[in-house]
Amino acid sequence: MTVQTAAPHPAPSTPPGRPSGGPGRPSAASRLVAALRGGLVQALLTIIALIWLTPTAGLFFASLRSADDNAGSGWWTTLLHPGTLTFDNYTAILGDGGLTGAFWNTVLISVPATAAVVVLAALAGYAFAWLEFPGRDWVFLVVVGMLVVPVQIGLLPVARLFREVGLFGTTAGVVLFHVAYGLPFAIFLLRNYFAEIPREMLEAARMDGGTEWTIFRKLVLPVGRPAIASLAIFQFLWVWNDMLVALIFADSGSLPLTVALQSQMRQFGANIDVLAPGAFLSLIVPLVVFFAFQRHFVQGVMAGSVK
Repeated sequence: MTVQTAAPHPAPSTPPGRPSGGPGRPSAASRLVAALRGGLVQALLTIIALIWLTPTAGLFFASLRSADDNAGSGWWTTLLHPGTLTFDNYTAILGDGGLTGAFWNTVLISVPATAAVVVLAALAGYAFAWLEFPGRDWVFLVVVGMLVVPVQIGLLPVARLFREVGLFGTTAGVVLFHVAYGLPFAIFLLRNYFAEIPREMLEAARMDGGTEWTIFRKLVLPVGRPAIASLAIFQFLWVWNDMLVALIFADSGSLPLTVALQSQMRQFGANIDVLAPGAFLSLIVPLVVFFAFQRHFVQGVMAGSVK
């Protein structure tokens, strides 16, 4: 008895629905679409970057023009006539004792306010995250609740308090106000970031004989560097660009640059030959701070948002 078996069908050389150019190999059309898609994204990002940089470029060119040139034409005309640019406005600004003093007042306000907030928030954040003490969670809830308190609510009560203790109209008063209103967010940010540190790391350090101060200084601070850098950038930019707090708490001898530039406004127009170079000098310092910490800023911008 002979058994007949059916001949096996030949396997198709190309899977159904796949182009014949080879297994897993994209077609020319798909490669063209991918290239165009990447080029369109890059072109769109370039256009957005140029739009964002246009006001800064306009401010820079306006600061290099005389008051008559700024009044007679737009800043973009200097692209065709670069010979009209001059540094006389910056020379006048640097020779003005009032504006240079206001610049140093801004430095004296921003640097201590930023440093104090970072140091105090780092210590408090570590305590709330890893130290056990009575009422820890309730105190932290109070700190979180202070995040919703607007700055405007505390202006008049704090101004009355500062007047009674002799801090009203001083640089120290402005610094203390910025520190007080910057701490709730700073503590919340760093506490949540420090809480993500593995407990095993801290326990191993304690078993090796490390004190809490040693663990905080040699372990927690290096690990939390991205969050600390982001906090420093946020706090510095907020204090440097502030005008509301300085208008209320600073006197004529402790005015920051923002208030000094605002006082240069004329009654019927802007004193552009003073405001433009002053505003550009005020812009340079935050940019330098941001680019100095930008590699940490990207890592820590979302620090503490989730646990």
